[in-house]
Amino acid sequence: MKRYLLLTLSVISFFSQGQILDPVNWKFESNKIGDNEFNLNFSALLEDDWAIYSHYLEDGGPLPTNFTFTPNSDYELVGQLIEQDLNRVTKHDSVFDMVVTKFYKEARFTQRIKLVANTASIIGNLEYMTCDDTQCTFKPDNPFMFSISLNGETLAKETSGIDMVIDDNKVNSGLYGLLPSEMSALETVCQNDTLTIVDSENKNSLWGVFGLGFLGGLLALLTPCVFPMIPLTVSFFTKKKTERSSGISRAILYGFFILMVYLILSIPFHLIDSINPDILNEISTNVILNILFFVIFLFFAFSFFGYYELTLPSSWTNKTSQGENLGGVLGIFFMALTLAIVSFSCTGPILGSLLAGSLTAEGGAWQLTFGMGGFGLALGLPFALFAMFPNLLSTLPKSGGWLNTTKVVLGFLELALAFKFLSNADLVKHWGLLKIEVFLGIWIIIFLCLALYLFGKVKFPHDSALKKLSFVRLGFGMVVLLFTFYLFSGFQINKNTKTFSPLTLLSGLAPPVGYSLFYPNECPNNFNCFKDLKEGVNFAKQVGKPIILDFTGFACVNCRRMEEHIWPDPKIDALIREKFVLISLYVDDKKELTKDEQIFVNRINGGTRQLKNYGHKWAHFQTQFFQSNSQPFYVLLDSEGKTLLNKPIGYTPDVEEYASFLECGLEAFITQNKKASIFELN
Repeated sequence: MKRYLLLTLSVISFFSQGQILDPVNWKFESNKIGDNEFNLNFSALLEDDWAIYSHYLEDGGPLPTNFTFTPNSDYELVGQLIEQDLNRVTKHDSVFDMVVTKFYKEARFTQRIKLVANTASIIGNLEYMTCDDTQCTFKPDNPFMFSISLNGETLAKETSGIDMVIDDNKVNSGLYGLLPSEMSALETVCQNDTLTIVDSENKNSLWGVFGLGFLGGLLALLTPCVFPMIPLTVSFFTKKKTERSSGISRAILYGFFILMVYLILSIPFHLIDSINPDILNEISTNVILNILFFVIFLFFAFSFFGYYELTLPSSWTNKTSQGENLGGVLGIFFMALTLAIVSFSCTGPILGSLLAGSLTAEGGAWQLTFGMGGFGLALGLPFALFAMFPNLLSTLPKSGGWLNTTKVVLGFLELALAFKFLSNADLVKHWGLLKIEVFLGIWIIIFLCLALYLFGKVKFPHDSALKKLSFVRLGFGMVVLLFTFYLFSGFQINKNTKTFSPLTLLSGLAPPVGYSLFYPNECPNNFNCFKDLKEGVNFAKQVGKPIILDFTGFACVNCRRMEEHIWPDPKIDALIREKFVLISLYVDDKKELTKDEQIFVNRINGGTRQLKNYGHKWAHFQTQFFQSNSQPFYVLLDSEGKTLLNKPIGYTPDVEEYASFLECGLEAFITQNKKASIFELN
């Protein structure tokens, strides 16, 4: 406990100082000591006053220097890790209140190995902790690689991190049984070639997210934190002792800066997106983050219910309020920033929904930018509009209990979304907690309670006495009640697929219908599918059918829409079921790979990464072979898995277009086989 506390404090200290400390420089060497035995040498050069700790430490103290070797049948570890006595100091440490061993200036570690094959790539990871008299730093991710042969020849540079030299051909052949260089593409043989769907759909998706963000901004306007600010702020600009035109321009500028504040929030995600193309997909399906979102959304929901107030530190508001006194354009900017901070208790949960929903690989960081843009535009537009037409202010409804009702309704929506994020974690980890029956049951209870609230049967702390139901409240309550009955229809059985009937409005929100307690199915629509590439390709060779590579995800919204609303179409169902071999590869599957497959690979945009789970494996395959990281993504291949039959496509919500894509690939496959048969006869 003591060492974790120290580590936490150290991390906080580093971030508060705005710098990353790296006082250790590592060198890696190998030397032959016998016919088939080698020493792997790790040398640490330390800055003055810094120390690195021994590998052999008792529990309860600092984190030891640890070397983890990825198991490989090409070599064996011989004996334990050896530490040289150079600069070794063993004494009582007052910080940890125990005797510890550490090294100053330089530390050397040696691991003996025995080569079983003629050549071997020894891959592993180094983690260490280093401290001086005032602070510590922990480096958990330091990959290394040695590539050597029996004659002692160095086959590749002995390196760490991004400098690692990796044989892509060997990696791809071992993992997938395929090489990118072996793959070829056929000329399109059909008239209906749906080659432009991917690009156009990405654009449509971005504008769809913009629309959702705009809707979220409109909802935020109707909350007690924002709505009363409209007449106050507009009056401030238009009634000052300046020309009316000046007041209007200042109000328009104010609205523009509100938009800019929210756009700026998306900039960091573009930076991390450039580091790793599938980083946002990693974030969106990260189990810990999804559980964290679940807890946060519960927290947001009960804040909207009125049990407590959610506010940012008052010091933030004070700082931005001081900036308002600067005057001119800068003062207006700080006014906009103050509004964003003051209204956070109402806008924060809506922004959180937007953030969590946008972090996917389908549109990358641009999804978030478009969503934030829509939100900021909706929030800032009324201030400019009412400044231009101040007479419209009289048409605004007066603040009252309806504003609190809006907050409570949003609270129920946040509560429903919370279980969506818990469902994401459940799906990728295969816990079986929120099967489709359980999920629908929870949503039915939530929306039934919302309907009862709108009908005045349920009250929350900040609700005023309800004398009579307004027409709007009654009407909205009926809509919610109808939606609740709609959720009950999700328990209807589809006789063809022997699963529950998917709900159109819940595609991507609810778990797949095959994820069921009573009607479980591993594949959509009871298709015969494979979830391993090699197994699927081998089967396709045996039956002589073309392959559909389906790059998908458990938490992929558009993937569920395709599986639940496009694939069940009779024409498409018959094509997939009878004419193709379906291989579904889940890029967010968190099931760990076997130790021999947890290897380092080259990223397509530079650097290296370690494959730790099946999601990593299939995501790497998609980017390495097809230069794409979006899902869904459909690739049609011949039965050998080496020839692209036509251009791959992404999300295609039009049944006829998707059917044309499948028919085009099938026609190309048949034509290819005819040509091969003629060639063999000749």
